[in-house]
Amino acid sequence: MAIQWFPGHMHLTRKAIEERIKEIDVVIELLDARLPGSSANPMLAQLTAGKPALKVLNKQDLADPVRTQEWLAHFNALPGTRALGLDASMTSPAKVLVHACFELAPNRGTMVKPMRVLICGIPNVGKSTLINTLKGKRAAVTGDEAGVTKIEQRIVLQDGFYLFDTPGVLWPRIIVAKSGYNLAASGAIGRNAFDEEEVALELLDYLRQHYAPLVEARYKISGVADQTDEQILEAVGRKRGALLPGGRINLQKAADLVIHDFRAAVMGRITLETPAEFSQWLAHGQKLDAERQVKKDAIELDRAVRFKKVPRPPRGKPSDEESSD
Repeated sequence: MAIQWFPGHMHLTRKAIEERIKEIDVVIELLDARLPGSSANPMLAQLTAGKPALKVLNKQDLADPVRTQEWLAHFNALPGTRALGLDASMTSPAKVLVHACFELAPNRGTMVKPMRVLICGIPNVGKSTLINTLKGKRAAVTGDEAGVTKIEQRIVLQDGFYLFDTPGVLWPRIIVAKSGYNLAASGAIGRNAFDEEEVALELLDYLRQHYAPLVEARYKISGVADQTDEQILEAVGRKRGALLPGGRINLQKAADLVIHDFRAAVMGRITLETPAEFSQWLAHGQKLDAERQVKKDAIELDRAVRFKKVPRPPRGKPSDEESSD
């Protein structure tokens, strides 16, 4: 089942970005280093098209370092784009970000021509925490729930450098099914918008193929690569005491444990997608979306005809060539 989450305040955020982007010099998009493709907002790409972009892979200390380098190379190869990794251990992230912004817009940064930077990203990607680090004080509200920030804030990092913070925003419809699961696993989607057991099974299916030793070490389970995701989830439940009366496995509790362990990185440093994988997922999602749109258009045309809003297309009418014979 596809996962979707676009609450009301996100509509307002989209409108605010549409207005603000007219006067912005650089756009910083904060991405989750564990799912850089899935956490890159296609709606933001459309709204901010043509603006210099700084892609920041946040939480890189939780991600697979080899895959992080692959993603940085991927983004740095894009025109008008710079990419860098970031995590809580960096002592001077402000200097790094400010320097990168000046490289993208070298003629800004004075009181006459101030640097105006928009920072955006999906919910719960660590944006508010980063802003507080940049300011050296609690300038933004933080939390481990998606959708904490609800209003735009303007923050002065230094003379002639203004940072505009926006609430975390997803996009109206997620066409890459795998992205929906990865976003839910990371905490970017409200907990009422997805089924924890379904997300945990998708997560385990990927981990058994790419990070089986980490799963085995965490839960003391052997032969993970040869088991199904359902078998692994049941084994996790047994090992961690997620049991119901009669010795049955509490799959809901087991799923919560798996998702929590991924978010807290207690399994190890994991990245749920490579640039090549995400490219394939996106192409497949776009194909399905195009097919869906064709069906939707046909249904709407049929409905319009039935309610006589448009004339029915002629049937059996000869073509121009046939008429001329």
